[in-house]
Amino acid sequence: MTHVPSPADELRLIDTELWRLDARRAQLLARRAWLIAHLPPPLPGHPPRPGPVPHAATPSRPRTEAAAPRVQNMLLLLGGLLLTVAAIAFTLVSWGHLGIAGRSLVLGAVTVAALAAPLPLLGRGLRSTAEAVAGLALALTVLDAYALHAVALAGVDGTAYAAGASAVLAAVWTGYGLWPRASALRLPLPAALAAAQLPLLLWAVAADAGRIGITAALLVTAACDTAVALRAAAVPVRIAAVVGAYGLGAWGMLGAAWLSWTAGGPGTGACAGGLLLFAAGIALAAARGDRSEGHAVGLCVAVGLLAVVAFGGVVRPMLPAVWLVPVHLAFGIALMAALKGEWTPKAVRRGLVLASATVQGLAVLSALPLLVLVLVGPAGWAPRLWSGAPDGAREAVTVGAPWLPQSEAAPLVLAAVAAVLVLAVRAPAWRSWALVDALVLGWAALMVLPEVLDVPYPAALVLEAAVTAGLLAVATWSRATEGTGMLPASVLALVTSVSLAFLALPIRSATLGMLIALTALFAAAAFRRRLATVAAPAALGHGTALASAVGAAAGWAPGHTALLVLVVPAVAALLAARAADARTTVAVEATGAVAGLLAVGLAVTDAATLSLVLSLSAVIAAGTAVRADRRPVAHAATALFALAAWVRLVGWGVTAPEAYTLPVTVPALVVGALRRRRDPRASSWVAYGPGLAVTLVPSLVAAWADGHTTRPWLLGAAALLVTLLGARHRLRAPLLLGGGVLVLDALHELAPWLAQVADALPRWVPPALAGLLLLAVGATYERRLRDVRRVREVLGRMN
Repeated sequence: MTHVPSPADELRLIDTELWRLDARRAQLLARRAWLIAHLPPPLPGHPPRPGPVPHAATPSRPRTEAAAPRVQNMLLLLGGLLLTVAAIAFTLVSWGHLGIAGRSLVLGAVTVAALAAPLPLLGRGLRSTAEAVAGLALALTVLDAYALHAVALAGVDGTAYAAGASAVLAAVWTGYGLWPRASALRLPLPAALAAAQLPLLLWAVAADAGRIGITAALLVTAACDTAVALRAAAVPVRIAAVVGAYGLGAWGMLGAAWLSWTAGGPGTGACAGGLLLFAAGIALAAARGDRSEGHAVGLCVAVGLLAVVAFGGVVRPMLPAVWLVPVHLAFGIALMAALKGEWTPKAVRRGLVLASATVQGLAVLSALPLLVLVLVGPAGWAPRLWSGAPDGAREAVTVGAPWLPQSEAAPLVLAAVAAVLVLAVRAPAWRSWALVDALVLGWAALMVLPEVLDVPYPAALVLEAAVTAGLLAVATWSRATEGTGMLPASVLALVTSVSLAFLALPIRSATLGMLIALTALFAAAAFRRRLATVAAPAALGHGTALASAVGAAAGWAPGHTALLVLVVPAVAALLAARAADARTTVAVEATGAVAGLLAVGLAVTDAATLSLVLSLSAVIAAGTAVRADRRPVAHAATALFALAAWVRLVGWGVTAPEAYTLPVTVPALVVGALRRRRDPRASSWVAYGPGLAVTLVPSLVAAWADGHTTRPWLLGAAALLVTLLGARHRLRAPLLLGGGVLVLDALHELAPWLAQVADALPRWVPPALAGLLLLAVGATYERRLRDVRRVREVLGRMN
């Protein structure tokens, strides 16, 4: 008998044989390589040396861009579409060529055959083909319904017939999809669900149910879709149900919201509210049955918003328009009451919180325009300075503009939201931020309250001043352990003080009194180190405004007022030197710089006063530059001193450029000499070049345009002195600048005589002289090159 080895033995034999083949192949390859290395060079006409052994390459298969199942599905889809188009064309175009019997026989036979064909195809495992044929059968049932209406029921209303036909088709397709023999098909049940979206909507339209009936039909259909989506097991059915629920639900919700907004009486508002509550119930049911927490939270947000709109729409027609926002805000706050029970799921609780926060945020936004008007409106008094007290707080902020309608409830809205933040937010992670937001909202409520009540103008001033003082007190006495409210309180105090300063502009005494009070108030708060960053610049800013107001009240000229304003930069320089932190220092110095620019702007009309203001500003800058960390300010001080001198010279009518350049040149040369003493390796161009050029270049330009000899001779003497000093100390900048100016100045002085000589010479003399010069240079070219190199080396050794 033949011995048949076991699989393990046969595998062992195959591995051994493969190992022997690999070893033999390695031996043969090594021998072949040795033979190739020892072959003589190939002779002409002989074949070349053999190359490396090629590896056996497997033929590459062409890459397919579409998988076979996708190609099959595409072909089936196209085939089904073509058959459907053919059936539609037959029904609409060729229908009239047959009699009643023929029509019924053809469509009935084709429909029955199409409905029955998927069954044997499923039995043979041709599922995709069965799906395509089933889709064709469903389309044929729609054509059957159309044909029935066109032939036998032409007198029936089209909309009502479409509603009934869609209901019948939905039932037929549902039964066909639930039939055990056809239950493997995935298309009938989603198609039945799609057809079921139409009956209620079409019946409502056919019955002329109005907007309320149509909206109710949409919401009922969406409720049915939601129930199917929560209970269906098949994925295609659930997808179709979710799409229908969201689509029709959103349509119905928007329709109900529009009905609530446009309701003319309590009855219509109650109907719209009922529809909105029904939509909220649908969303709540979907949220309770949804396993995704994020999706459930979003649905619960919609539940809360729908409930607020529903209850607000019921009471809105019975109240004035001014109470629209407070009513909805009250219902939004009432949503928080649903969070007290432990039975409330976490997703529902989060969703209702977000819905309540959304309502409160929208309510606050509705009050924002009034707050902006209160803060910015008083700036309109700047062109009408001291024109007289307004009649009330509203006129004080509107300055002749119309009042915002239906804004009287803004203080109540802001105060209510602030109270909710204080009382409802207890989580440690959010408590501090809630208190800060409550502080801001409470401040906003107090700011708009005088204008809403239209209190007398003095009362509005006193109230805003009290708000400013109270905010500074809160910022001063707040403990660092509780501390996020300190900075917002100080910033709010600053904003209120600016608005108050503009609000006090109609009356002179009010302007001076409020600016004095604000300056003193912020100056006192600046002694607290934590508030100095905001309070110190604010005190300086109000002090600047006070100085300007005092000058205007005293009838001073703008230049004299500028001298008073310069007190602020001087105080700012002193405060910056004693500031405890860098932020306060920068803020104080920036405020002082702005005040100094204002002083310069006030004095620009008078040259003498402007020169004095610039000189005093230079003194302040020089005093600041004494500090080790502000040495670069010395450049600004120097520039201010120079500007002051120039302005004074302009005022005296001086036109000589040396009078303007020498005050700059002398300090620049002194600074350059000090730098060279401290750093002997510093370049003379950096140390002396700018100072010398500032005077020599403008003087040279003026000398060339001057018809007298005094300036050219003095300039030549100064240039000669600078050149000699540069040669004596071996400095490149003085040597070259002085020498260049000296040569140009000499040419200017010799120009008349050179012109006379040129006119006296014959015409042939200049070309002859040029030729001799070229011959001389050419004959001594090498020596001239050596001279040039020697001069360059000498200049290179200079500093």
